[in-house]
Amino acid sequence: MQIVVRRYEPSDKEAVETLYRDGIEEHINPAFMFAMTRPLYITISLFIYIGSYVMGGQSVILALISGGAWVGLIYFCCDEFYSGYVRERLHTDMGDIPGHYLSHPDNCFWVAEAEMDGRPEILGMVAVESQSDGDGKKYGELLRMNVSSRCRRAGLGKRLAKTVEDFCRERGFWKIILSTSSTQRAAEELYYKMGFKLTLVNTRSECPQWMVWITQAKILYMEKVM
Repeated sequence: MQIVVRRYEPSDKEAVETLYRDGIEEHINPAFMFAMTRPLYITISLFIYIGSYVMGGQSVILALISGGAWVGLIYFCCDEFYSGYVRERLHTDMGDIPGHYLSHPDNCFWVAEAEMDGRPEILGMVAVESQSDGDGKKYGELLRMNVSSRCRRAGLGKRLAKTVEDFCRERGFWKIILSTSSTQRAAEELYYKMGFKLTLVNTRSECPQWMVWITQAKILYMEKVM
């Protein structure tokens, strides 16, 4: 498979949005399974089932309803954590890629394209946005990294990240920063291999804090000094 990495074009909009949505929302189920297998949540689940059964006059139906509501709440929070993030991004920078990324010489957005079943298909994407620190020194923020499930473990993620790194080096940026969630293990592993270091772990998100707590998700901040 011959993959070409090129700058985003307006005709890529629909394919890029679909790939972005699918790439982020595929983490909903892993996040749910991660939360449900935490010792704390196993204990809470048992407490709810048994407590509802006993306090409800040994009603199996009440126990199932109460336990199901708890499990449903966890899944809802995991879904909202990722789906809500996608909705927000599609109304901000991802809603106007040319205006946000291509109209500034220090920003860029790339797609990876290959011929699949006789037609061109977008298989990956990545973006970079320039930032400045307190001393006015510029650095880059790697954003919107996504690789299609059709070509995982084939080196495309590394190639896209290297594209950002080369772009930042050409512009004299002194470092690259990025953030990812704790459930995106493959991405985390790739960034470590490429020399990124973990700088901060927190639970701040655009979702309400109680919702983030229920998902048990964490945001990892990483950087690489050039």
